Amino acid sequence: MRRVVRQSKFRHVFGQAVKNDQCYDDIRVSRVTWDSSFCAVNPKFVALIIEASGGGAFLVLPLHKTGRIDKAYPTVCGHTGPVLDIDWCPHNDHVIASGSEDCTVMVWQIPENGLVTSMSEPLVVLEGHSKRVGIITWHPTARNVLLSAGCDNQIYIWNAGTGEAMIRLEDMHPDVIFNVTWNRNGSLICTACKDKTIRVIDPRKEAIVAEKEKAHEGARPMRAIFLADGNVLTTGFSRMSERQLALWNTDNMEEPMTVNEMDTSNGVLLPFYDPDTSIVYLCGKGDSSIRYFEITDEAPYVHFLSTFATKEPQRGMGYMPKRGLDVNKCEIARFYKLHERKCEPIVMTVPRKSDLFQDDLYPDTSGPDAALEAEEWFDGKNGDPILISLKNGYVQGKHREFKVVKKNILDSKVTKNSENSSPYLLFLRSPQCLINEVQNYICQFSTSRAGQYETTDFLLIWITLSIKKRKLIHLLIILLIVSALDCMVLGSENVI
Repeated sequence: MRRVVRQSKFRHVFGQAVKNDQCYDDIRVSRVTWDSSFCAVNPKFVALIIEASGGGAFLVLPLHKTGRIDKAYPTVCGHTGPVLDIDWCPHNDHVIASGSEDCTVMVWQIPENGLVTSMSEPLVVLEGHSKRVGIITWHPTARNVLLSAGCDNQIYIWNAGTGEAMIRLEDMHPDVIFNVTWNRNGSLICTACKDKTIRVIDPRKEAIVAEKEKAHEGARPMRAIFLADGNVLTTGFSRMSERQLALWNTDNMEEPMTVNEMDTSNGVLLPFYDPDTSIVYLCGKGDSSIRYFEITDEAPYVHFLSTFATKEPQRGMGYMPKRGLDVNKCEIARFYKLHERKCEPIVMTVPRKSDLFQDDLYPDTSGPDAALEAEEWFDGKNGDPILISLKNGYVQGKHREFKVVKKNILDSKVTKNSENSSPYLLFLRSPQCLINEVQNYICQFSTSRAGQYETTDFLLIWITLSIKKRKLIHLLIILLIVSALDCMVLGSENVI
């Protein structure tokens, strides 16, 4: 007997927009004519490309900072041209990269609690492209490996930790590159180009592994993404301007495994893929809906689930990583929809009656730890993502600094920092910096001299009050005490 309804635990997934007080209002979303998502999200922050005079800028907001955003709210504004794409580092929730019309890629480190003042000095500037940079994407498993693609039809793969371009793919694309994605372990990339060709490339060998010409007949932009099993899913247009969704086997790209025709519209379909549930969400720019499909191993391979529709068209879309979702509410996806003047979170939920953790909805997912260092990946190693369990909810680890190793030993920034590290220049710093510096010395002293915590605590309180009252004589005494403590710490270390 033939089944009428296909069995699937995701058949009843439904979307729901949050209440107005949980949206981000009064945001001037960028009007630049570029088909990127304009939004990037991680478990701590949401970043939005906005309109800015005299250059390019984007907002970085803590997730909890909802409501109306003040026009004077600080921005990240180091680019001299409009920002075209942004992407959070998957291994550090405080590091974000941006590409711009000024032909540069910049890497930024956001403070723990978000921006207090506007940020114009990046950690590192990556220069090499001769035309605007419209695509930015981090390596999924190797730390500090960043890919950029520009309108010069070239792809650069950088070691962001040293600021060097390690790989340059020059002659593979005769026209503008529409998008680039990594596969699951980051050993291959897939590109969609204006010449209507899909290419699977091994970047370290600088070789094309597989390609398909005229994957979609239409002239409008295509998109291509890797699935968890190594197949490639593409979105594009037919010759009659019908939007299409196609699935390809990279071992044989002569014919697609399946092609789905959806509707007639001009909006480019942005695909977002969840490897844990094998669901693909399609968000069309200018559309007011999100379609979602389940990918299976059996024909017809792509199964339509449902559509979430609203009244307002979307200017862009952000997609939350799995570790940022609320597992207690059976939330399997969360989108951040950009309107003309606001950002609206949309939650995708599987209805369940039980309050227990749903193992089938939340298999182990990619965590924030890198499987490889950049040097290992460039040397030819591969590593699968390090998985974490969401059973007790995702617990954020300790904040990790992004370190840029400069090759030039005469770098003025290094010299400046080394000079300011002397305890005898404490008076040149702000009172809060002075307090922090003295705290460090006292901690060293109390560690090396066990049993004297009461004395050091009293000393710290007196120092703090003296600094805040700005009494000069007290500050001179403090300097002598700090110097004495420094000598005692050094003396205790020598004895040990």
